[in-house]
Amino acid sequence: MKKTDKLACIKDEVQENIGKKVLLKTDKGRKRIVMREGVIVDAFPSIFTVKVNNEFDIERTVSYSYSDILTSTVELKII
Repeated sequence: MKKTDKLACIKDEVQENIGKKVLLKTDKGRKRIVMREGVIVDAFPSIFTVKVNNEFDIERTVSYSYSDILTSTVELKII
């Protein structure tokens, strides 16, 4: 399977789950891994956005590229 096929599959899966709760596992580098719960808000051609609550219980929107999932920098698990 080509890289573009994998990216297209990832993109389709994210678009199908807009509005659903997800568990985000983000690798911040240097053995720092952050796990948060959020909701997929929107999917754009190159990125997707997720609304999460931070450690101070403030809601914020974060964006990730589909290649972040491909390279395992970000893992999404539908709840």
